Amino acid sequence: MVSSDKLPHFNEQGRARMVDISGKTTTRRTAVARTTVTMLPDTLRIIREGGLAKGDVLAVSQVAGIMAAKKTSDWIPMCHPLALSGVDIRFEEQGDNALVIEAEVRTTGPTGVEMEALTAVSAAALTVYDMCKALQKDMVIGPTMLLTKTGGKNGDFNRNDTIS
Repeated sequence: MVSSDKLPHFNEQGRARMVDISGKTTTRRTAVARTTVTMLPDTLRIIREGGLAKGDVLAVSQVAGIMAAKKTSDWIPMCHPLALSGVDIRFEEQGDNALVIEAEVRTTGPTGVEMEALTAVSAAALTVYDMCKALQKDMVIGPTMLLTKTGGKNGDFNRNDTIS
């Protein structure tokens, strides 16, 4: 039998449940997640120069990431719908063949925004892929990871490894 103390998304019968957050303290919470899209240098150059007929890849991907963060509970079954107070998506080129995407998500509430940040970078990366797949089908997305989170009873988290 799975202990509900160790895995709060499971009840005493070991079945999935949505965690009751009604008794949790409302605090300011943030999360930052990151992913990378690795591609050919020519694909990254075309993104940078805005040379794609479909439009501005980074602008569309930024909007997709924000929209996804707002709809995380529609994608992830046990996530609570949250009132987000802010979502910021940032892009940075890494070398000549990688686009790093970071999302910072904020709320004030009884539960964290880690899943919203992870969903945001995933949707933004998938949008980059979708808009550029005519140029290159073998782009690679990942690794996708939580970098930091603040707030809540478990305290802050800061990734301290060298996964990139």
